[in-house]
Parts: sequence; structure tokens; C-alpha cells
Amino acid sequence: MKDKKLIGPITQLLSMDQLPMKGALKDSQLPIHKHAGILLDGDKIVEIGDFEILRKKIDLQEVRRIDLSENYVALPGMIDCHTHICFAGSRAKDFALRNSGKSYLEIAESGGGIWDTVTQTRKMTGSELAKITASRADQLLENGITTIEVKSGYGLSVLEEIKMLTSIHQANRKTKADLISTCLAAHLLPKDFEGDETAYLDWMVQKLLPIIYKEGLSKRVDIFIEKSAFSKEQALVYLKKAKEIGFQITVHADQFTSGGSEVAVKMQALSADHLEASSEEDLKRLANSDTIGVALPGASIGLGCPFTPARKLLDMGGSLAIASDWNPGSAPMGDLLTQASILATFEKLSTAEVFAGITFRAAAALGLTNKGTIAAGQFADFILFPTSDYQEILYHQGNIKPAQVWKSGLKVFDRKKKMKS
Repeated sequence: MKDKKLIGPITQLLSMDQLPMKGALKDSQLPIHKHAGILLDGDKIVEIGDFEILRKKIDLQEVRRIDLSENYVALPGMIDCHTHICFAGSRAKDFALRNSGKSYLEIAESGGGIWDTVTQTRKMTGSELAKITASRADQLLENGITTIEVKSGYGLSVLEEIKMLTSIHQANRKTKADLISTCLAAHLLPKDFEGDETAYLDWMVQKLLPIIYKEGLSKRVDIFIEKSAFSKEQALVYLKKAKEIGFQITVHADQFTSGGSEVAVKMQALSADHLEASSEEDLKRLANSDTIGVALPGASIGLGCPFTPARKLLDMGGSLAIASDWNPGSAPMGDLLTQASILATFEKLSTAEVFAGITFRAAAALGLTNKGTIAAGQFADFILFPTSDYQEILYHQGNIKPAQVWKSGLKVFDRKKKMKS
């Protein structure tokens, strides 16, 4: 079978190439290629351009043509750079209690909260976790998410964290999406640990992090900096040691109180995620750094909290990615495009800013340079929406789903075929 393919014509192709990594974006800056084609060789993009020009250039003996007879808008495969989709159980009871007026602390004290998910996740076998994680990844893939970050953090012991991270790697072999694991052993102090937060983090540094780094189970470390989890001072010590081992750094920052983003900037973290409680000073500090701010509108919707001040961060010159935070507690929806569309409405984000936040800026939040744009040399991860106008995508707030999803040069999902079956 020929590895080279020419796909088109595509009514509008938004390559998202050559756009700045930081700062506000106008829709007039969007690189829109009309009547476009994508020339692939294996899993990489060779060239994009006018379909007819590309068609005349190719040798039909070497290149297989895939003609599109309907109107489509092409975008890079979306990237969800912050999820917790490796988990067991449900926290529907927590959601109902929050909506009836109970506080986060009251719910946790009554047996709910993160510890409830830890308990349920520990009961599940590694193979069961891998299966359910792959199933959730497939659901995201059908919605156009081709790369997914997945955190541990519901194990909270050496053996259980290894089980979770192993399950994520097994799930990666079961799904056509790319899964990128992050160690969130520093999610909170487990109730069954005999010691304080400092002792627990020391235990993770000594007994867990060297193993998972050596075995390639994760190259990323995260920590939840919050009054109910770990302090700025504890986080700095932990992250410095993780960085010395060789881990990339990301931080759960400023969700309920300020302070975590300061640690992220000090540690030159790839990203600072949440930021719902970020102060003006926090935003300025982020904007003057290379750390990418990640908005998680799903958590704001799930908890009824303010949204990340995305407009302010962009206007200050910062970089903004948008992720779903899919988790069983605060963000059970898991629909990135819907959440990004809602964030755009409340924060007055341009379409260009939203698309950047779920493509190349999200890729940068994961340290990826070969994804997030449709351009020569990039992985051939792209999605086709059944419309002739890119503005329709956010206008319908997630109700327009990709008709086709292409991953590494292969069509891995076709909505028409699924509907027929």
C-alpha cells in the first residue's frame, strides 16, 4: 500500500502555523488555506497548499489520492493537555451535594472528595484501569482529541501510583490516540500515610520517582499546591528534586487560592494549570515567563467557580492553553470543545485564541514541538469538520463534531461510517 497520500480539496484549512506562542490573537491572523490539499508521507505531513496545484505535481504511481466531495474545515488534531481519565467510580453524589449547598470540605469530611476516588481506584486491577482509560481516550478521539495528557494521583502510594502509570501506558497501546502520562502522586496527603506532607513527599522522591523515571512510566511530575494539599514551600523542595532526576514540571496552581503559579514560574514549569484564583501579580508573573497558563473551564462549570482570567492573561502577553480537566469530581463533562466555547463566551476570547489554546499552545504545554499545527514535518494529526466556515465550530459550542479524525496519517474515525453501523 502506498504511504503517500493527497487529501482534498478542503474548503478551509486552518494550519495554525506561524502564529505567536504568546499574547492575544485576532481572527484576521488565522492562516486560512482555501481549496486546500494535504500531502502526506507515512505519519508526517510533506506539504499543504492549493489542492489543484498539489494534484498536478504528484505522480499517481507514487501517491494515492483521497478525494473529498463535501465541504470540510480542517484543524490540527486537538490536544487535551490536562486530564485525569485514569480513575474508577463516580462522584455523582458529590455533585448533588455541592448543588445543594455543601462545601468542598464538608463533602470530603463525609467520605466524598478525592479520597473517595482513591479508594475506588485502588480496588480496580491494572488491566481494568487500562481498559476504562482507553475507552475514555477513544471517546475523546472521536471528538477530535488526538493527544491526551493523563495524570495519576488516585493511587497515592508507591505501588498504586506505579499501577496507575502502568495502566496509562497499557491504555496507550489500546487506543489510537496518543496518551502522555504525568505523575501526580503529590495530589494530596493520603489518609493512610503515617506522617505529614513533607514526609510523604520525601517518600515519593526516594521510592517512587526514580523507579518511574528509569522505567519510562512518566517523564512529567505535577503537584497540587493548595491549603488542602501542599504548600508552596513543600512544593518547591519536591519539584527541585524531581527536576534533578530529569522530570518535566507542571503545577496545579491558583485553583482556590493564589501562590501556586509563583512556584510554577520559579521552577520554569511547562505549565501552570487552573489559575481561577490568580491575582494581578500572578498573571503578570506568568505573562513575563515561558510557563503556559492552562485554563480548565470544566472545573469552573463543575464547581460553580469563576473562570480562569484568560482575557487578562492574553492581554498581558501571556500564553493560554485550554484543557478539559476531565475527572470524576470537579470536571466530569470531558468535552473540550464545548468547554472552550463556553470559556470564550465568558472571557471574550477570539476564535483564533481558542483554536490556538487547544492546538499548538496546548502542545507546548506538554513540551511537544511536532504536533499542534498542519505543516510540513509535523505529525499528520488533523480533523475535518462538516462545514464550510470555521466560525460555525465555536458558534455551535461543541455540537458540530469532527466528521473525520486523522492520526499519524491514517483515518482513525469516520462519523458517517459509525452512524451507518
